[in-house]
Amino acid sequence: MYLSIYIGRMATLRLASAASFTLLSTAAPPSSFPALFVKFTFTPISAKRMAHSIARATLGLTQPSKIDPPKISFAAKDVDLVEWKGDIVAVGVTEKDLVRDDNSKFKNSLLQKLDSKLGGLLSEVSAEEEFTGKMGQSTVVRLPGLGSKRVGLIGLGSGASAATTYRSLGEALAAAAKAAHATSVAVTLASPEGIPAELKLTTASAIASGAVLGTFDDIRFKSESKQPTLKSVDIIGLGTGSEIEKKLKYAGDVCSGIILGRQLVNAPANVLTPGVLAGEAERIASEYSDVLSAKILNVEQCIELKMGSYLGVAAASANPPHFIHLCYKPPSGEVKTRLALVGKGLTFDSGGYNIKTGPGCSIELMKVDMGGAAAVLGAAKALGQIKPAGVEVHFIVAACENMISGTGMRPGDIITASNGKTIEVNNTDAEGRLTLADALVYACNQGVDKIVDLATLTGACVVALGPSIAGVFTPSDDLAKEVIGASEAGGEKLWRMPLEESYWESMKSGVADMVNTGGRQGGSITAALFLKQFVDEKVQWMHIDMAGPVYSDKKKAATGFGISTLVEWVLKNSSPK
Repeated sequence: MYLSIYIGRMATLRLASAASFTLLSTAAPPSSFPALFVKFTFTPISAKRMAHSIARATLGLTQPSKIDPPKISFAAKDVDLVEWKGDIVAVGVTEKDLVRDDNSKFKNSLLQKLDSKLGGLLSEVSAEEEFTGKMGQSTVVRLPGLGSKRVGLIGLGSGASAATTYRSLGEALAAAAKAAHATSVAVTLASPEGIPAELKLTTASAIASGAVLGTFDDIRFKSESKQPTLKSVDIIGLGTGSEIEKKLKYAGDVCSGIILGRQLVNAPANVLTPGVLAGEAERIASEYSDVLSAKILNVEQCIELKMGSYLGVAAASANPPHFIHLCYKPPSGEVKTRLALVGKGLTFDSGGYNIKTGPGCSIELMKVDMGGAAAVLGAAKALGQIKPAGVEVHFIVAACENMISGTGMRPGDIITASNGKTIEVNNTDAEGRLTLADALVYACNQGVDKIVDLATLTGACVVALGPSIAGVFTPSDDLAKEVIGASEAGGEKLWRMPLEESYWESMKSGVADMVNTGGRQGGSITAALFLKQFVDEKVQWMHIDMAGPVYSDKKKAATGFGISTLVEWVLKNSSPK
């Protein structure tokens, strides 16, 4: 059966199946149906629904809340913490720093000095609260005797070295400031001499990033909310001068991208539609137009590119899909490397006809299913400010919704991707890989050397690695080394998973080239193997499954995961300025 449909102000189309379109005419649809909406001739859209759709396009990210991060400054090692005046002096301590002598006094010289000035109260309080310096522990107390109102100890674990540790220190500092309504804080390390000189810049940058990100609260959708009080952070003993100021500028650029990423993921689906997401991408390109350009493909253009896999997923939604392509080109100099960052962009995922049901399905959180797109666009914003040399970067998102309607993709449908491969859809809730298939083909057609895709793709990866670690899949050892190294520098956790080719047997179809799911066992591996079918063999490719770390259940908010890793990776592929 054929259905005639109008899609915005485009051509009238005939839909033979979820992803098989025939162009009938170029006549404009009735004027009562503006370009934002899809109108099916057999189901009139009520004026009430139209009004709702129009209204939601004017909310949220188009009018973001004001972000006022604290001022970060660096002070020399000889600053006397005892005399420093402000609200909180905090010290990052390892478990080793808290070793005591026979009189239960600290052996560490800095802690010894503070404790002596406080008459032994710091040692006493930390013992009473069983503070041992473990990662995640902190204690902040108000004690007389110092220039500051409060003194705090923040645990760094057994041996602080990773960027994640120092970023967590900055976040803990921001949390302490919120609890105490502090406006000014100072932070130092109990043993800064243990950090090699070449790592002090990275350490200071990680603390600064943590403080800025820890201060940020997404209050756009609250009727009453408190603005953060923290205005200044002094980082003491990790250096001063032009080099550290450059590092601070870099940290600020990356943080702005992470905050954008968090806002995108936090925005509900009635605010962040595919069209609004595309508008945000265009705004980023406009803001940094000296290095970024934007191309947004509509449905008709995607049909011309034969993106049947992507369009099959989008077919049921009243909000039309938007295929986003930003391109970064350096302001000057030769381009030596071309990269693509591809992000899954499902602004809402109902599961389709395989609807998400039952306890643990998390359908109410499916606004986060565009976390990969948020990472890609957040990285674009950061790189637009940093402007690395010698590298061209393509940011690609196939944005759409996975909904249910009479025109929606059904279990058992066969769709055709833009590289000609056919897919039997045995589960409409495995839709992200279908959108990524056409996005990956498109990325390869840009002539890139390397691709990293990011997606909230499988629950199986969350089961395997938990909520804090993303799984990475790639046939390239060199690319794995590059990206995992970038994640370590960026303070994020990745773990390489196997691409077990024998598992592909479960992905074979009797009537098409492949099915889109292979069962529960090894689900994240078979998903990655599916994506691999749409990548040119000449292109180095990595898939990052970030379903776990995209969202914090504890904070009930997005994390901005992936952005710092992507920015670090692009810089590793850039030329020195």
